[in-house]
Amino acid sequence: MSILKQFNLTRTSLLTFINELDEEVLDQKSNFFENTIRWNIGNALFVPEKLLFVSKKSHKLPTEYSELFSSDIKVEDWTTQPPSLEELSGNLEDQQNRINNFDELFWKSDVKFKVPYGHVETHGDLLIMLAHREAELLGKIKTMKQVLEAQ
Repeated sequence: MSILKQFNLTRTSLLTFINELDEEVLDQKSNFFENTIRWNIGNALFVPEKLLFVSKKSHKLPTEYSELFSSDIKVEDWTTQPPSLEELSGNLEDQQNRINNFDELFWKSDVKFKVPYGHVETHGDLLIMLAHREAELLGKIKTMKQVLEAQ
């Protein structure tokens, strides 16, 4: 399976699932999880943006997303209103299109920074890692929804 097919399968699965969520479940807290479903969706969007679109000119997300969805941020730290599910979903779709527009040379080129997970040398390796991470987040979001509905 090509790296883009793998990424698109994961991203489409995430979009399909979150587009069926009710807004009310997005911000419910559970003692079993550090953050909310909305935070995890935003983090699934923010991390690929930060790692694949390294130039400030290529960033397409609002600057406050780093204050909302960075891995070191918790919902309790928020001082601004988070985006709606519709906005997050639209940004995920737009980002997916932008990722699909990178050419083959980009995917073969080396990353210019050290990635803490696994053996990542090229942008293609990075996309594989990001797709894997996003699949894990989707599983977590599904589990969070089940736990919240059972409470």
